[in-house]
Amino acid sequence: MSNQPQQDYPIQQIVRLAASPAGKQLFALLQKQGGAEFQKALASAAGGDYDSIRRALPSLLSSPEAQALLQELGR
Repeated sequence: MSNQPQQDYPIQQIVRLAASPAGKQLFALLQKQGGAEFQKALASAAGGDYDSIRRALPSLLSSPEAQALLQELGR
């Protein structure tokens, strides 16, 4: 399994989505729900290990609140 980030989206688009109100809310929700696991996954990703964040996100993004924010980001 590769530790390289997927190149599906231009980095500018990712940064813009993350800086949006819904993106900020989603990040705060992930921090709240994921706690130490999410923080550890973020630290690993910052160091180049993207597998831990890929494993953590599906369960964190499955909540109704996260799904609503993802839909908002998709618009």
